[in-house]
Amino acid sequence: MMQKIKKWYKSIKDVVVNPRRYFSKIVADGDIEESMLKAFIYGLLGGLLVLGIRLIGGATVTISSVFTAIVIVPVIAVGLLFVGGGLMMLVSEITGGERDWEIAIKGLASIFFIYPVILVLNALAFNCTSMWIISIIGDAYILFLFYNIALYCMRGRRAAVIVIIGIFALFMLTVYLTNYHIGWFLLKNTGAALSCLL
Repeated sequence: MMQKIKKWYKSIKDVVVNPRRYFSKIVADGDIEESMLKAFIYGLLGGLLVLGIRLIGGATVTISSVFTAIVIVPVIAVGLLFVGGGLMMLVSEITGGERDWEIAIKGLASIFFIYPVILVLNALAFNCTSMWIISIIGDAYILFLFYNIALYCMRGRRAAVIVIIGIFALFMLTVYLTNYHIGWFLLKNTGAALSCLL
């Protein structure tokens, strides 16, 4: 297990420092289980960290909150991996990239380290302004990583990838500029989102 942790740490470092080089090396080798394990572990870590933050903030521990942290959040992470894989395959089809499901899943699993980070940052948002800042930075970085996966991992045509990412960015901008951003914020941090209504 320590070997896996060291390997995952190195992959996180490579994704952050040089995503082009890292994503260009991803190939299909039949080992999709590790990708699912990554998503589950990162989801579990995120769930536990958020639970810890809420406990420090004075929240009451309930069976429901513990169950959510150790079961629901990790399962959602694995679900997001497969939903994202489907979306990545669609993007790859449009941009003329790889048609390999395993490569899409591996590329996405390699960025799941951001999942607990975003969960924690969202949990730390304490008012409307902090919610806006955290949400915009988080969404922009995810789009950046998605661009790198589509271009270097799935090997889509650069111009087509830029157009698709631009469409996603335009969609997110529309959400932020309309009242739909309240619903988006509610999914991330109810307390901070409600402060935007005051």
